[in-house]
Amino acid sequence: MSDVKIIDVKATVTEVNDKRADILRDNLKKNNTYMVNLMSSPGSGKTTLLIALLNKLKDKLKIGVMEADLDADVDTHAIKNYTGCDVIQLHTGGCCHLDAVMSKEGLDNLDKDLDLVFIENVGNLICPAEFDTGANLNIMILSIPEGDDKPVKYPFIFSMVDACIFSKIDTLKIFDFNIDLAESHIKKLNDKVSFFPLSTKTGDGIDTLADYIYNKVKDYQSK
Repeated sequence: MSDVKIIDVKATVTEVNDKRADILRDNLKKNNTYMVNLMSSPGSGKTTLLIALLNKLKDKLKIGVMEADLDADVDTHAIKNYTGCDVIQLHTGGCCHLDAVMSKEGLDNLDKDLDLVFIENVGNLICPAEFDTGANLNIMILSIPEGDDKPVKYPFIFSMVDACIFSKIDTLKIFDFNIDLAESHIKKLNDKVSFFPLSTKTGDGIDTLADYIYNKVKDYQSK
């Protein structure tokens, strides 16, 4: 009925970002660098898990890390102190996600001769999923204390990831979390996702995830 012109601004923004992300992936391939985007809500254990993975992989691969936060640099210092890996802090200035431009700026300030780059994205379950960072692999962490209904409440992020980590499985006896039910919810959204239950406290499952990422990198570099 209305003759008012309507412009979907969000669609325009994401389309532009998607093009930039594709260019970034092309440039990463030229350098044979593989990039992993790690997403989750705050408190899921991203940084602790990342430290464990870095210490498993740093003798096999040359790794850099981009830490994204609204303002703080606590996690960057933790990565540097506990792993010694090349790490840079990205302050998003209030933005609740990274996009391809931010990723490129971070990469431009890391060592250029890297096999693997991890992005620890800003902690939330909505915005980071909507913006392509240029990563080759998107991983989502769902911690046991958060509940097995998160895929129902926040479906988009679970629909677009390549792998889902169930972290803090050492707390399964405390919290009412059904892993089979959570997997079922996620598979309805994304039937190609790989699952990794693990605990950084006990070490269970860390080697399996580290091997998964290592094999992804080596397969990528062989092509």
